[in-house]
Amino acid sequence: MKSHLKKYRQLKNYSQEQLAEKVGVARQSIYAIEVGKFTPTMLLGLKLAKILEVSVYDLFELEESD
Repeated sequence: MKSHLKKYRQLKNYSQEQLAEKVGVARQSIYAIEVGKFTPTMLLGLKLAKILEVSVYDLFELEESD
C-alpha cells in the first residue's frame, strides 16, 4: 500500500509529533506509515483521514502487489 500521508500532513502544517498526538500514537508510527514500513489499522487510517480532512482513498493507495 502506498501512503500519501506525508503530503497531506505537510499541507496541514502538522509535524509528525503533532499528528501523532492527535491520533494517539507515537511519532515513530507516523514516520513508519509515511515511509511504508507500517500499514495502519482501519481505525487509525480513518482517524488520520478525519483529522487531515481527506478521504482514506486520498491517503492510501493499493498497489498491484497488495
